[in-house]
Amino acid sequence: MTVTDAPVPAPSVSDRIYAARLHAVRARPYLATALYALHLIESPHVRTMSVDRYWRCYLSPTFVANRPEEEIAALLVHEVSHLLRDHAGRCDRYAEDHDVDSPAERLRMNIAADFEINDDVYGSGLVTPDDAVHPSALGLDTGLLMEDYLRWFSLGPRTDAMAWLECGSGGHGGHREWELGPEGADGLSGQERDAVRFAVATAISDRAGDVPAGWRRWARDAVHPPQPWQALLGAAIRAAVSTSGVGDDYTFGRPARRSVALTGVIVPSLRRTPPKVSVVIDTSGSVSDAELGSALVELAAISRAVSGRRDLLTVVSCDAAAHVAQPICRAENIPLHGGGGTDLRTGFDTALRTRPDVVVALTDGHTPWPSHRPGCRTIVGLFAREYRAYAPLTGSPVSGYGGGAHSGVGSAPPDWAQVVRIGEPGR
Repeated sequence: MTVTDAPVPAPSVSDRIYAARLHAVRARPYLATALYALHLIESPHVRTMSVDRYWRCYLSPTFVANRPEEEIAALLVHEVSHLLRDHAGRCDRYAEDHDVDSPAERLRMNIAADFEINDDVYGSGLVTPDDAVHPSALGLDTGLLMEDYLRWFSLGPRTDAMAWLECGSGGHGGHREWELGPEGADGLSGQERDAVRFAVATAISDRAGDVPAGWRRWARDAVHPPQPWQALLGAAIRAAVSTSGVGDDYTFGRPARRSVALTGVIVPSLRRTPPKVSVVIDTSGSVSDAELGSALVELAAISRAVSGRRDLLTVVSCDAAAHVAQPICRAENIPLHGGGGTDLRTGFDTALRTRPDVVVALTDGHTPWPSHRPGCRTIVGLFAREYRAYAPLTGSPVSGYGGGAHSGVGSAPPDWAQVVRIGEPGR
């Protein structure tokens, strides 16, 4: 028998797994980052395939050996879809909110999670497994989220055929005995998982025309997730007060360590002191009592951000005129003067005299703005509402911010300000 007549050895299980992953990448190139981030592990303890929340994929060698490569590819996309959509975290939140955590409830979550993703997984180059579950089997609509499906079905005779489902903790949040857990090798950290999701969301956004609607929706929320305005404003303030240069100064009280290398020369060290924050609160007649209440809530949060030191936080209440800037200890002790028209330019002038590192303006935006960029970070907390402002010469309506009667011209905050919408509907 010649060399060319020798039988070709059958591909190993590992070869079939990696060939299937390549097939999946070719069929779903926008998921390539996630598919290559999966750590593939052969495990006799799983019936088919499953994933843990740390992006390890466990595959039954027997299952892989007896299924076509095309089906293994489709199932890899199925499993990675659970991970990208954070079904583990979402199931944990559902379990906590509804005080349920039994194996039966985790199975129900797994079924609902499969309903969510199976509309987007199969077809267009990926085969549909015969045992793939779909919401139509229970008379439910397609295109919904896992949380929506969980409201509409319970386990019973109609779900008996789905009882075999086991996508692992990555699919339903419940730990399984074969999983390596957080201390095991080759798992992804939380930061790494977020980075993979962001990379995939960006890839989907770049080629949205040939991506299913469910994935487009997911990518939009992954890149621009809806967040409570309190968290956004708090994050903006924390970022501003921790920026390099804020509160930094040189001091000879503690010479720099490199002074030892310079004979006869004392080099000052850079010392970081807590930042100074000045808050300008719009107290004009167009600002409601509820909005002033929101301003005081945010003022208390800002006070905590600077460790409650009264010498680091001053407040200016402002309508058409700025009232005296004063240091504070407790937000509820602040008298908010005003009630007339709005001109925050006077408030900014007063606030900047305190030489702050950060200025925070809380306003309905119905005001003229300073013509020049302040010499410090500026954050605008904008009370959200619908309204029409008026051009100064024609009196014709123009779009803008704020609402109610005013004496100044409303306009969008300047580009140099970081803007957070306060109390925006739907957030």
